[in-house]
Amino acid sequence: MAKIDFDIAAPRRRGSGSYKWDSQAPGGVDRADIIPLWVADMDFYTAPCIIEALRRRVDHGVFGYTLVPDSYYQALSGWFSRRHGYTIRRESVIYVPGVVPAISAIIKALTHPGDGVIVQTPVYNCFFSSIRNNGCSIVRNPLVRKELPDGSFTFVMDFASLERLAHDPANRILLLCNPHNPVGRAWTRTELEEVARICRRHGVTVVSDEIHCDLTLPGHEFVSYGSLASEYTSEAIICNSPSKAFNTAGLQIANIVCGNESLRTLVDRAVNDNEVCDVNPFGVAGLIAAYTEGEEWLTQLVAYLNANWQWLSSYLRRELPFLPFAALEATYLAWVDVSSLGIPSEELENLLVKECGVWLNAGEMYGDDGYMRINFACPRARLVEAMERLTPVLKRLHGC
Repeated sequence: MAKIDFDIAAPRRRGSGSYKWDSQAPGGVDRADIIPLWVADMDFYTAPCIIEALRRRVDHGVFGYTLVPDSYYQALSGWFSRRHGYTIRRESVIYVPGVVPAISAIIKALTHPGDGVIVQTPVYNCFFSSIRNNGCSIVRNPLVRKELPDGSFTFVMDFASLERLAHDPANRILLLCNPHNPVGRAWTRTELEEVARICRRHGVTVVSDEIHCDLTLPGHEFVSYGSLASEYTSEAIICNSPSKAFNTAGLQIANIVCGNESLRTLVDRAVNDNEVCDVNPFGVAGLIAAYTEGEEWLTQLVAYLNANWQWLSSYLRRELPFLPFAALEATYLAWVDVSSLGIPSEELENLLVKECGVWLNAGEMYGDDGYMRINFACPRARLVEAMERLTPVLKRLHGC
């Protein structure tokens, strides 16, 4: 494959019906120059192999109800076996339109209203809504911040707290975010095995959202919860999708992987009850293309994202040293500590849109008010412009 120039490969998205670019800005701000660094999709074309596969499907000209072919399961299994050492058996797979519908269906299948679902906060905001919408209780097992010698920080799991929560029979599920959004951890095998021991000991089902699995940065490794020894994972449920890594969220395709037949029967029933059992032909074609032809493109993408992260982290250290950030292991989402500004994160989000025309995500939506999330999956020039707009306002707020 020829070298992809991600600096110039981004299409114009404003006015295209893009949720990221065309949504109403916070506070009703109406600016034509807003740079959106919020919702987690990328400002790059997807892989050429996916575009060509979709063109071929369009040329067919008929878009009726879709059967998922053998080649779909072969592509899925081959990808995870080759890249992640995780063997996925066809009979374990339930295809769905997305990871969020999958999680909602799983909660419906395995809980009763009033049951507890454990989450490790701060965490992906849709976990909260999926729990609430099923009448369950959000049970927080907060991650523990750990300062690093270079001035950045990371997060680790509080296993003692998890043990206490798992011991409560009312808590039925742990929603694991792996890699973690928004703190950027790629959990190690040792950490995941400890999660497995605790949850297995207390009969808590682990549901692992692995949508960011292919966006692990150099020097770090993604370990699928499903790749642990079967003694740990016999009752685990894995959710995955090519949508984050290949920028195809709008194609609406994802998979639930559950090796336990009894649990899988319950989940499959809930998928049908929730009417999320059908997928479209473009999602099927896109996944097959991504997982059979997209590896070189993905390698180039991750290298570019890593270079963006190196630039952003260096810029933050140099220009905004009063805003420490999490050391990033995976995803394209920076998690920045803004507590020194003394402003609630939602208020800061609105202010930055109004004064700078830059839209970030407030930490409050992930369950931790002292942070902001920055999506840096865009051409470098756009990231540079956004940060240069933000810097004088942030310095003023800090009293510099």
